[in-house]
Amino acid sequence: MLDFDSCYRAVAARDVRFDGRFFTAVTSTGIYCRPVCPARTPARRNVRFYADAAAAEAAGFRPCKRCRPEACPGSARWDFRGDLVRRALRLIEDGVVDEHGVRGLAARLAVTERHLHRLFVAEIGASPKAVARSRRLRLARRLLRETSMPVTDVAFAAGFGSVRQFNATMRQVYGQTPSQLRGPRPSQGSVLELRLAVRPPFDAARLLEFLAARAIPGVEEVTAGRYARSGPGPYVIELLPRDTHVLLRAGAPDLRDVARLVTRCRRLLDLDADPYAVREVLDRDPLLAPLVARRPGLRVPGSFDGFEMAVRAVLGQQVSVAAARTLAGRLVERCGEPLPQPVGTVTHRFPSAAAVADADLSGLGLTGARERTLRALAAAVASGDLDLDGGADPAETTGRLLALPGVGPWTAAYLSMRALGDPDAFPAADLGLRNAVHALTGSVPAARELTERAESWRPWRAYAVMHLWTSASTRTLEKAS
Repeated sequence: MLDFDSCYRAVAARDVRFDGRFFTAVTSTGIYCRPVCPARTPARRNVRFYADAAAAEAAGFRPCKRCRPEACPGSARWDFRGDLVRRALRLIEDGVVDEHGVRGLAARLAVTERHLHRLFVAEIGASPKAVARSRRLRLARRLLRETSMPVTDVAFAAGFGSVRQFNATMRQVYGQTPSQLRGPRPSQGSVLELRLAVRPPFDAARLLEFLAARAIPGVEEVTAGRYARSGPGPYVIELLPRDTHVLLRAGAPDLRDVARLVTRCRRLLDLDADPYAVREVLDRDPLLAPLVARRPGLRVPGSFDGFEMAVRAVLGQQVSVAAARTLAGRLVERCGEPLPQPVGTVTHRFPSAAAVADADLSGLGLTGARERTLRALAAAVASGDLDLDGGADPAETTGRLLALPGVGPWTAAYLSMRALGDPDAFPAADLGLRNAVHALTGSVPAARELTERAESWRPWRAYAVMHLWTSASTRTLEKAS
């Protein structure tokens, strides 16, 4: 948590490390800004700080048109918490409030609307409804500025129920109509392009290397500086890392997919990570400090779809990464949905849980035990008993995973790390992790010993794991060359 003085120093210095971590509201102008806003630093007596843009808007402040708060990186302050608010925020990002209202959100979380409202006001400073509205507004603002979408399409893509509601809300918050807010429009086209902000440093090269080694044939393709995959609909998306952002391209997505698509891509590339907070903790261990100094922008690759990641993890049990890719490719060829217009080697959508649960899995090269695990996993996800996209209680989700046949602690921890987005997930028994520590220290640590040492890495143990895995793969490449 940041106090007033720390926040004010960050604003005065326009410190990029704090961009997206809080917002500065100025009482004399009624405007709220990012810490990096180029405007003159306001007087201390006129400043208020808010942890979330929704809180600033709920207090009556309007977004700055100069620094564009909607274009800043996301905040990771909730990621290391597995509590109700964190789960609710993930569900809001997935569009639950847009589709089912706050009542539907509370039902998913098994709490009353009143209790959820109290928690949000206490923790964030705004109600769940206000938070959902703020996120819709920020996406709409970006779509207006960065795309050629008609205003009507922007309204529905951002999650508004009607154009009338969209116009009224934009005028209320921004003081202008959507048409007035729109900047120079890019050239017309059916391809959606958006810039996804990222907090530097950002080690995009290593992230793409990791994804390339595990890319599912037919579903994913990684080339130099580019990640491509099938989307939630029958189209292909591309992610192209740049110096200050990641460019998202999507071929003619359904308007209802846009908000969810942006959220999924941010999670996949871990764009809301706070490398400064991670480094502050991991630098304290002499084992990790040199690794973090070498790759300060290392991310924990997430997942585009929780079920897809779970299947990939099960297929990777006790086999090589290459063998797991082969098995996944066979499953996609048999059960996946072909795209109407393939792009490169991206030809299919990954099969749904229902499709895998009902499929004939014989002849794919799976053992009988692995087939049973996949069927049980698919049935649990298809029925709704297992939520692998981060909206359920992490401990409860882990327990349900471990109750499935063939799912052990390593698989559950790996999925917590990548599918559930837990930055403190720690697969203590991972052989590659232990080998990496051995190479750095000269001794092989027991799982218990490694777990005890990793206590000092909380709440960022997953990032420590990535640094250790990366150190091992780097040494392998150096020996090969």
